[in-house]
Amino acid sequence: MPRLSEVIAALENLWPAERAEAWDAVGTVVGEPGREVSRVLFAVDPVQEIADEAVKLGADLLVTHHPLYLRGTTTVAATTAKGRVVHTLIKNDVALHVAHTNADSADPGVSDALAGALGLRVVRPLVPDPADPDGRRGLGRVCEPEHSITVRELAARAAGRLPATAQGIRVAGDPGATVRTVAVSGGSGDSLFDHVRAAGVDAFLTADLRHHPVSEFAADRADSPLALLDAAHWATEWPWCELAAAQLDEISDRRGWDLRVHVSKTVTDPWTAHAASAPTSDSLGAPN
Repeated sequence: MPRLSEVIAALENLWPAERAEAWDAVGTVVGEPGREVSRVLFAVDPVQEIADEAVKLGADLLVTHHPLYLRGTTTVAATTAKGRVVHTLIKNDVALHVAHTNADSADPGVSDALAGALGLRVVRPLVPDPADPDGRRGLGRVCEPEHSITVRELAARAAGRLPATAQGIRVAGDPGATVRTVAVSGGSGDSLFDHVRAAGVDAFLTADLRHHPVSEFAADRADSPLALLDAAHWATEWPWCELAAAQLDEISDRRGWDLRVHVSKTVTDPWTAHAASAPTSDSLGAPN
């Protein structure tokens, strides 16, 4: 069995820490480098449910996409939610490693996994990494469906192929419009609107879209409509767990490690229910 330091070195080769955004917090959070690793669990969120799942599974290493302490902390007391996660992991000899924006920009990365889940062919990065001479790394991806589809069909495909969440898929734009090119970005994507405009795509699928940026984006694109599709943050990033697990599996086989690699199916999206607005025969408008 490999030691934790060996597995972490392999993960760092896939997602080098230096390729993370300056504000990010990636890398190993807890874990003894010399301990042996036989079982690994991949998940999106380092929350208590996932920590408990790792313990129950007998995992020696938990790899998550989201950082545990993105903004830093002054305590890991078990009286706090994140402190309890730390205590659970350390007490049960489970290491924690984070690959966040360094996994977003990787080749393949989070948006490649999202495109694959949606059956889209990746054409190029939406925001290329200038340090990549091959032009394959970067944030987001510009993609093509196998044939032109409508916005409505793309939304239905996303709803059917991404993990189910209370939110589902929201659409801004004409549901009947034709889509020949699509930009995708796992996680929060409204900071990429300028790049989406420049890409000249027909639709953009991402998560965490907010009222004012979407309203302003739609107004700016009134002469050339571009549909926005808003999925749940967790759902757009979960496909990466399967991709990452497959990458580690391949490394394990090549090096003769015989690791057992798992992907958590636990839904850690924080939204738990959705109530659709009731249709009426009256003209649309805010209630009096």
